[in-house]
Amino acid sequence: MMAQAEQAIKFIVDGTPVEAHGLAPSTTLLNYLREQGCTGVKEGCAEGDCGACTVVIGELDGARIDWRAVNACLCLVPTVDGKEVLTAQGLAAADGQLHPVQQALVDNHASQCGFCTPGFVMSLLAHYLELGDAAPSREGVLDALSGNLCRCTGYRPIIDAGLAMTRYPAPSRWSPADAADPARIERLRALQRSQDCRLPGYTAPRSLDAFAAEYEAHPDALILAGGTDIGLWVTKEMRTLPPLLYIGNVVELKAIAYTEEGLRIGAAVRLEAAFAAIVAACPQLAELARRFASRPIRNAGTLCGNIANGSPIGDAMPALIALGARVRLRKGGATREIPLEDLYLGYRQKDLAPGEFVESVFVPALAPDTHLAVYKIAKRRDQDISAVCGGFAVTVCGGQVSAARIAFGGMAATPARARHAEQALLGQAWSMAAVDAAARALSRDYAPLSDMRASQTYRVAVAANLLRRFWFERNGTSAERLDALQPVSLLVGDA
Repeated sequence: MMAQAEQAIKFIVDGTPVEAHGLAPSTTLLNYLREQGCTGVKEGCAEGDCGACTVVIGELDGARIDWRAVNACLCLVPTVDGKEVLTAQGLAAADGQLHPVQQALVDNHASQCGFCTPGFVMSLLAHYLELGDAAPSREGVLDALSGNLCRCTGYRPIIDAGLAMTRYPAPSRWSPADAADPARIERLRALQRSQDCRLPGYTAPRSLDAFAAEYEAHPDALILAGGTDIGLWVTKEMRTLPPLLYIGNVVELKAIAYTEEGLRIGAAVRLEAAFAAIVAACPQLAELARRFASRPIRNAGTLCGNIANGSPIGDAMPALIALGARVRLRKGGATREIPLEDLYLGYRQKDLAPGEFVESVFVPALAPDTHLAVYKIAKRRDQDISAVCGGFAVTVCGGQVSAARIAFGGMAATPARARHAEQALLGQAWSMAAVDAAARALSRDYAPLSDMRASQTYRVAVAANLLRRFWFERNGTSAERLDALQPVSLLVGDA
């Protein structure tokens, strides 16, 4: 019995400690909760797009609890070991008094069919907890709800409820004050392991050295971070996963180091925190950060996971490559650092030896006199995969281009630099003529495919127009200049 207890996954659900025994490591939190009777957590898309399964997870962060909304359909149960899970079913007080978030939704008539409502409740709850004493803004509410879909098109009253939720009296529990509540913190501390978490098919080392040694010894293991991609292998592809090596408990990899030279972001830093640090240094990337997936996805996935995934349409890579980012790779006790663009050898192929992993990414500080922009083109504004994503960093000294880094996603088998376009700019006057020459050179850099997101013709034309847009925005626009843009269909095809 003692050996079985040591193998239990221990966490808290709606204030009640639970122990999960004998679960397959690929069991999703959504399925576990529903099988335990928590059917207020709904299954909609099972791929992190609709938000019906949203829960809030609380995790110790020093002397406070960090609350974040995540998609339970993509969260694997072993990763909540030592954490607290909140669902819509556990928000009301013991006497039945609704939580302010719930009451605001009722008072604003913000539930129609009701299927999506628990997910909206939890996304708004996470926002409510992070607001503290501040009042919500419309922009903040929209960002908090970016991962939730209402198929009844009832967004207006839902947004109204989000704006009104802080006007109610503070609840007896699940308020911003709970983040520093000593009793709640102590209960979570009691669940923390002093040793690595080891379950059949799942290992979660606590130190970087232990993680590196484990992966070197077992290079066939699958590194798990936020599960935003691996979760789909479970829910959509029904794959049998290899042994999982969880990176989320490695303390050293959860840090962001700030220097005058730039930022070093560890492999376990979640996207939301990573983007916050990058945008603080480069405000030009704020829109990309806002449009990167949804808040629950950014709360789960990691920036280095996005890098290591190697997808040709990963939206972070064009921006990072344009900035001159470098990745630190580690195998056992040995490390090496390479430019990010050199990590990708081909479609889903990376310059990683067996047992080697991405330890961190270094994002250099923006050089003086450098213009920076990133543009994402997709079928819809929020929560969509890009057809084309372009990153541009051009340094202009004395009216001439002294440095240029241009990168695109969606244009090749990997995120890649536009080296011919860069060469067309270097040493030239920062002018429309030089930009036109660089735009023409893009056809020598890329030969994109046609797929369901966009045709080859569309991608080539849009990539050239994004480069022109970059110049226009830094040199003022006029109707005459806009005429220089090549007309392209707004549809996916070539019409």
